Amino acid sequence: MKYDSIVIGGGHAGVEASLSLARTGNKTLLITLTKKSLSFMPCNPSIGGTAKGHLVCEIDALGGQMGISADANCLQIRMLNMGKGPAVYSLRAQIDKNAYHRNMLAICEKEPNLDILEDEASEIITDENKKVCGVKTKSGEIFECKSAVICVGVYLNSRTITGTVIKNEGPAGFSNATLLTQNLANLGFEIRRFKTGTPPRLDGATIEYNKFIEQKGDTNIQSFSFLTKKTPKNICSCYLGYTTEKTKEIILNNLDKAPMYNGEINGIGPRYCPSIETKIVRFADHDRHQLFLEPETLDTNEIYLQGMSTSMPSEIQKQMVASVEGLEHTKINKWGYAIEYDCINPLNLYATLESKIVKGLFCAGQINGTSGYEEAGAQGLLAGINANLYNKEKQQIILTRDNSYIGVLVDDLTTKGTNEPYRMMTSRAEYRLLLRQDNADIRLTEIGRSVGLVDDIRYKKFKRKMQSIKKAEEMLDTIIKPSKMLDEFLAKYNESPAPKGLSLRALIKRPNITIEAIKKELGYFKGFNKDVLNQISISTKYEGYLAREKQLIERNKKLEEKQIPEDLDFLKLDGIRIEARQKLAEIKPKTIGQASRISGVNPADITILILHLK
Repeated sequence: MKYDSIVIGGGHAGVEASLSLARTGNKTLLITLTKKSLSFMPCNPSIGGTAKGHLVCEIDALGGQMGISADANCLQIRMLNMGKGPAVYSLRAQIDKNAYHRNMLAICEKEPNLDILEDEASEIITDENKKVCGVKTKSGEIFECKSAVICVGVYLNSRTITGTVIKNEGPAGFSNATLLTQNLANLGFEIRRFKTGTPPRLDGATIEYNKFIEQKGDTNIQSFSFLTKKTPKNICSCYLGYTTEKTKEIILNNLDKAPMYNGEINGIGPRYCPSIETKIVRFADHDRHQLFLEPETLDTNEIYLQGMSTSMPSEIQKQMVASVEGLEHTKINKWGYAIEYDCINPLNLYATLESKIVKGLFCAGQINGTSGYEEAGAQGLLAGINANLYNKEKQQIILTRDNSYIGVLVDDLTTKGTNEPYRMMTSRAEYRLLLRQDNADIRLTEIGRSVGLVDDIRYKKFKRKMQSIKKAEEMLDTIIKPSKMLDEFLAKYNESPAPKGLSLRALIKRPNITIEAIKKELGYFKGFNKDVLNQISISTKYEGYLAREKQLIERNKKLEEKQIPEDLDFLKLDGIRIEARQKLAEIKPKTIGQASRISGVNPADITILILHLK
C-alpha cells in the first residue's frame, strides 16, 4: 500500500498531475469517486478560448496530455481574435466530451506506473513535522506516500441548485465528496465557498437551425499540440443566436424564484461567466444577449446552450428557452443548475503549488479558486512536475510571468489571491506579445525536457524546428536587388517601390506583405514549413515591440532574482507599514519581485524591504 505519490481527484487537473508523475517514474495512485467522471466535461464541451488556448499549448509544450487528446477528439476548431494581433490569437475547439473522456481513461489505464482507485479520500495523514506521509479513504484504507496532490475540482461538499430542487451531489449527477473539507480546515487551510453553473441541454433534433447564424470551423490553422501533423477536421457547426425582450421579461418577472437573488445561493460566482439572470440584471440596458448552440458529442443529439447558464426553476427554464427564436418548440434534455462547492485560499500555496501548511502536499485546479478545464490542467501539470521533483529531493520549478501564461496564472493566485473563480485572460499577461500560442514550445519545451516529460520523439521534432528557424533567420539580411519582378511584386501589394533594392527583413516589415507571398512569388524561403515561416514573420514584423518587452523583462529580472530568506520575520521589519508587514507575513514571498505584486504592499514598502535585506 505504498506509493511515491497520490493524486486525489480525476478531473482535468488530476489526470495531468497523475500522468506527469507516472511518466517521470513515480509509482502513482489516482483516487477518484468514479472512473466515469475522469476528464469529464460537465460544463461546456470545449477546450481553449481567449487565453485558455495559450494554456493548452503550454501544457502540450511541457509534455502534458490535454492538447493531444483535444486534437484527437475535436468536433470543430476555430482561431479566435484573428482581427487583432498574433499575441491574442486563441484556439478554441468543440470537443466530443464522451470520446475525450474515453480517450483519457484509456491513456490512464494503460500507464504502467499509474493505479486508479474508485473511493473517496477522507484524510491527509501527516507526521509530527506536518509533512504528508499518507492518505486515508472513506473505506478505511490507508496508503503511504511521499507526496500528494489534491485536485478535487468542484466536488467538495458540493450541491446543485435548480430552483427549489437542491441536491447534495457533484456536477452531472455524480456523487460529491463530503469528508476532506473538514480535514483541510483542521490542518489549517482557509476554506471558501464558490459557485459556478451550467445552462439547460437541448434536444438538437427539435431545434430550428435555419433561424440561427451558422459558425463553421477554420482550416489550415495551428493545432493545440505541436505533435499534431494536420489541423483537426471540422465535423460539426456551431450556431449563434440571441435572447429576446421576452426572455428578459420572463427573468425579471421571476427574480423572486431565482436562487441567485432569493438568498438560496451563498457561493461567489465567476464574474466573467455569469448566469443569464445576472447578465439581465447587471446589463439592464441590453436588449439581447448572445447564445451559442454547441454540440456535445456524436453519441447523442444533445446541444449545449452556451450563454444561458441558470439556476431558475424548471418551469421558468422552459419559458426562457421557448422565448428564443428557433427554440420555441425545442425539448430540454437536462435542466440548467448552479453548483456550490468548497475551495481553499490559494495564498496558502507557494508558486510551486506546494502547500505552505503541509510539506509535500500540492493543490491544483478549482480547489485553488480557479474556473475552467484549461486552468485546471495547467495547474495539475505543474503540481505533478513539482511533486516529482519533491519526491526526488530536487529543486522545484517556478514558471514565471515572462515565460508562460501558466506562470501568470499561478503567480496571480499565490501572490494576489482571488475572491471569485479566477479565469485566465490575455489582459492579465504583461508580456503577451512574447507569450503567444505559436511559440509555446520555444518557451517551454526545454523545461519539459529537463523535468523528464518531453520524450525523444517530441524533442527531436522541436530541435528540427529550432534549426529551421535559425536557417530562416540567417536569410533575413539577404538583399533583393532592383528588378522588374520586385517592382511588380511591390505594386501588386500597394507598396512603394525600392529603387535601390531592399533586404528580406525590410520587405517582411512592410504592412501589406506576407512571408507566404514572398515564398510563393519571389521564391525565397523555399523548403521551410508554415510554423517556421510564422515565427520568422512575427519576430520580424514586431521586432521593435518584442525588443521593448525583452528590455522590460531584463529590467524586472533583478527584482525577481533577489531572494528573500525563508526565515525572515516580516512582522519585525521597522519602517514598513503594519498592513504591508501583515500581507508579507501571510504570503511569504520568495523574491522581491513577488513581494512587489502583493496587494497592499506599495513601492515605499519594497524600498525599505530591500534596505533591510542589504
